[in-house]
Amino acid sequence: MGKGDRKTKRGKIIMGSYGVRRPKKKRNQYEEPEKKEKVEKKPAKTKAAEDKAKAEEKPKETKKETAAVKESAKEEKKLEKAEVKEKKEEKKEEKKEEKKEGKKEEKESKTEAKKEKKTAATKDEDKKEDKKEDKKEDK
Repeated sequence: MGKGDRKTKRGKIIMGSYGVRRPKKKRNQYEEPEKKEKVEKKPAKTKAAEDKAKAEEKPKETKKETAAVKESAKEEKKLEKAEVKEKKEEKKEEKKEEKKEGKKEEKESKTEAKKEKKTAATKDEDKKEDKKEDKKEDK
């Protein structure tokens, strides 16, 4: 009956557990003190002050008006989402077109390079032929 015994208080302390032999301590619950009701002194209102207060108050919206406002807000959100989607699609299309243009340019540059090589090769052949002709003429 020592530190390793789960059923004893010492064992529970060592294990860090609780049970019948080692109950958890109850916490003192916070009790709010009683609030004293304060009587507020209201200044005497004049008719002019009452009229201003009424003018400042916003008229209450009816349920139909609030529903209409909510529906219009939903429609606006849908339109915004649709616009965002359209913009994204346009960007994607532009990227695709750019890729196609880039591929076309690469093909064109390759074909130009091939043409240049052919022309260079033909020039070399022409030079060789010219040299041969010159040699024949010299003889």
